[in-house]
Amino acid sequence: MQQNLIFKYFPELTARQKEQVEQLEGLYRTWNSRINVISRKDMDNFYLHHVLHSLGLARLISFKPNTKIMDAGTGGGFPGIPLAILFPETQFYLVDSIGKKIKVVREVAAALKLQNVEAAQIRAEEVNRSFDFVISRAVTDLEVFAQWTLRKVRPRSFNPLPNGILYLKGTGVEGEINRVRKIKKLKVSTYPLERFFEEDFYKTKQIVHVYR
Repeated sequence: MQQNLIFKYFPELTARQKEQVEQLEGLYRTWNSRINVISRKDMDNFYLHHVLHSLGLARLISFKPNTKIMDAGTGGGFPGIPLAILFPETQFYLVDSIGKKIKVVREVAAALKLQNVEAAQIRAEEVNRSFDFVISRAVTDLEVFAQWTLRKVRPRSFNPLPNGILYLKGTGVEGEINRVRKIKKLKVSTYPLERFFEEDFYKTKQIVHVYR
C-alpha cells in the first residue's frame, strides 16, 4: 500500500485526510486513462514521486489558516492538491495554461470535496491577484519563474517563512540560483529534501525559497 509512505511521514493526519490521501491514486489512474497528466510508467510510483514530493513543502512549513497560495503550472494538481488535503484552512489557486489539465484538477478536487481549491486555465504571469506564496514543481528556469510570479507575492508575512516562491527543484541548478541571488533585494535559501525523507529518490531533490 503505497499510501502508507505518506502516513509514515505524516502520522498526525485525521481520518478524513487519510481517506482523501487513499483516494488519490484511484482518481488519478481513472483520469490519467482519459487525459494523460502523469506518465503511465510513473503512476507505479505515484505516492513516492508525486504525492510525497509535493508534501515536501509541508515538512518545511506548516501554513497558517487563511494563507493564500498560487500553484503555478500545476499540471494535474501537484503540488497543490496534496497540500490542500493537509491544510484545509489554506486557500489554493491552481493555474495552468492547458485546459485539459485544469479539468483533471477540478474533477479531482470535487471528488475529494476540497473546498479550499480553485482552479483556472490561465498563464501564471497573467493572474491578477496577490498571494502569500507561489509554489511550483520546476516548470521553468528559476529566474524566469521569479520574473513571472514574484510581483504577485504580498510583502507582509505571517507564516514561519517570509512570503515568496517555494520551488520544488532538482539539485545541480546552482547557476539558476546564483542568477536569482544577483537580482537586487532578492534572497534565496535551499532545503535538500533528503533532510526530510529517507528514500533515495529525494537525494537529488530540494526546495528553493526565493523572497525579499
